[in-house]
Amino acid sequence: MKGLALDHPQQVMLHRHGVTENRRFYIVDDDGRRYGLLRDGRLWQVAADYDAESERLSIRLPDGSVAEGEVALDGELTTDFYGRPVLGRVVEGAWSEALTKLVGRPLRLIQSVEPGAAVDRGRGGVSLASDASLAELARQVDEEVDGRRFRMLFSVDGCEPHEEDRWLGREVRIGPARVRMLGAVGRCAITTQNPATGVRDIDTLAAIKAYRGQNPKTKELDFGIFGEVVEPGLVRVGDPVEPL
Repeated sequence: MKGLALDHPQQVMLHRHGVTENRRFYIVDDDGRRYGLLRDGRLWQVAADYDAESERLSIRLPDGSVAEGEVALDGELTTDFYGRPVLGRVVEGAWSEALTKLVGRPLRLIQSVEPGAAVDRGRGGVSLASDASLAELARQVDEEVDGRRFRMLFSVDGCEPHEEDRWLGREVRIGPARVRMLGAVGRCAITTQNPATGVRDIDTLAAIKAYRGQNPKTKELDFGIFGEVVEPGLVRVGDPVEPL
């Protein structure tokens, strides 16, 4: 579910649209606008679990309560995703009520009609950063930096800091799958939030700007890369990663 605590599966199936379960659900306010971590850091403390085969969804709230059941869908709603319209259907059930109670304002849970559509980037749904890049950022701020702040689909070991930047425009083999790397990921204030509490505690953006500068074309603060799947495959933790 987009904008909640991260899940860490041992394997994911990469389809042409990315990972079907990745951000299959998202939250909107009563005006139909996306509602996530930038608007309320407490959502970091909400965990979701979804079984696509049985269509059973559960969310666990910070107080330990759980809202769960089989997903039933109602009317359609189009939501703006960074200038790109995404069509979804309203999810009926206790989940919207539980989220509304947590944040103190009306919220609705939505399921994207098209798998892979509710991602920040319009194509592919595959994001990647190296552990070495994370270690370099930690060195810059002189404290440990939890990689969950960056909400990447894959993390890669065995690289030099920001080596992944040199993979842009190339295909990268991730296990049996191949991904064409399209661009750098521009960062926002979510990365300043502690993944355990949602409280802003490290100025990651200032640190990235200080040692990497802004992207001269986009004026964004880049950290990690994203791409689209050109050859599907089942990717497991520990699989080799190779730029082609």
